[in-house]
Amino acid sequence: MGQDWIHIQGAKQNNLKNIDLDIPLNALTVVTGVSGSGKSTLAFDILYAEGQRRYVESFSAYARQFLDRMDKPDVESIEGIPPTIAIDQRRPVKTSRSTVGTMTELHDHLKLLFAKVSVLRCKGCGRAVERDTAQSVFKKLSDVPEGSALVLTFPLSLSPSLPWSEVKAGLLRAGFHRLLQEQTIRDLEVIDEPPVGKETVEVVADRFVYRPEAKKRITDSLEQAFHFGKGKLNLYHAQEGWRLEPFSSHLHCPYCDITYHDPVPNLFSFNSPLGACESCRGFGRVIDIDWDLVIPDPCKSLSEGAIKPWTTKPRRFQRLMEFCEGKRIPVKKPFRELSKKQKRFVIEGDGQFKGVRGWFRRLERKSYRMHVRVFLSRYRAYLLCPECQGSRLKPDALNFRIEGKTIAEVSAMSVGEAHRFFENLHPSAQSDPVARLILDEIRHRLSYLMGVGLEYLTLDRQSRTLSGGELERVDLTTAIGSSLVNTLYVL
Repeated sequence: MGQDWIHIQGAKQNNLKNIDLDIPLNALTVVTGVSGSGKSTLAFDILYAEGQRRYVESFSAYARQFLDRMDKPDVESIEGIPPTIAIDQRRPVKTSRSTVGTMTELHDHLKLLFAKVSVLRCKGCGRAVERDTAQSVFKKLSDVPEGSALVLTFPLSLSPSLPWSEVKAGLLRAGFHRLLQEQTIRDLEVIDEPPVGKETVEVVADRFVYRPEAKKRITDSLEQAFHFGKGKLNLYHAQEGWRLEPFSSHLHCPYCDITYHDPVPNLFSFNSPLGACESCRGFGRVIDIDWDLVIPDPCKSLSEGAIKPWTTKPRRFQRLMEFCEGKRIPVKKPFRELSKKQKRFVIEGDGQFKGVRGWFRRLERKSYRMHVRVFLSRYRAYLLCPECQGSRLKPDALNFRIEGKTIAEVSAMSVGEAHRFFENLHPSAQSDPVARLILDEIRHRLSYLMGVGLEYLTLDRQSRTLSGGELERVDLTTAIGSSLVNTLYVL
């Protein structure tokens, strides 16, 4: 027999009546027929079941115990069937953590790419934050006019438990004889007391005139300043009004004095404790009071029952009326016409009166009672997380950008937009070669999604909101992206 056909003989599974069939390999075969004619039986219960069963049987007995075993179909013989993958649109996705990006493994590649090539922007001043070295600082000095006078210092922290005399003696032994105080260089030996109210002092490491040919001397001084300054140094341009230019060898913004975490991949994952927003745990939404349910009709006044849960609570309603009388809040005026301050008093209270929010918080402490949980469920809903605004990530992860885009902004793109973004993204020649491989894989997976007509889906779209056909096509791109060959796909 030839090897280019799947030969089925005597198929009696379910409602199939002893049929013989030859199906060509390396071709697209469509099975059609009226309802109940056995299409799904042939495709899933025979072809998929037998292909998967034979593939699983090739594993060791130890490995097979962890895999789903499928029953042998009711056929006399099947020959020439390759390993089989079924793309079934009936598979339910129940978790809201699953998105188009996670299903296609695009999110895994995105977090690796951001860890490799993203640029950290300071949340205080917006400057790019990078690790400086003596060589990189000297390279940045190339913009300085030749012959400019520069003063190189490093900060030294003063400890209350360490006398100034010991600090001074230690600096002199290390070869440092000057301090910079209020734009004045002073001799360390004549300073008998530390600066009043200062926690650090500026120790002069070197004074020099910038010339490109003095590279070795300048880089040696820079390395020394980084060493004694514990990764920090300051350059003062003496001829430009003592303009300060700080540098740091850590992921630290010297202008704002803010230190940042290293961009590890899990920092960009909402499924990792390292990167997930602490308020919503990476879901992007929180269960909280829905004020549209608490105050469904703002045209009503407080006396007419604008606060719906208190219409059945006479004591709370009476307490509200007394509070409004004391605060001179009109109770016969429509709620929407009250001032912001008056609305805030009703909702937040003033200390003595807890307000609507305080009343709900007190109820939540009694949620171990069934009737309280039922009552609360009427006025709560899934709302956008106030901390991460739906990005699902900690603020630290959103400080890293590629071409000005955070990973949350990239995930919010549609497949079509993301495809164009990454096609136009060209990393620098100095970038890690691994980053280029990751970028190529992202482009391939996006092109697969474009090819099956899903360019309108956003990467952060929850999988459980997809239709059956969309879910099947996403599964198909995942299977195709694995680059398997000689494989039978059953759709």
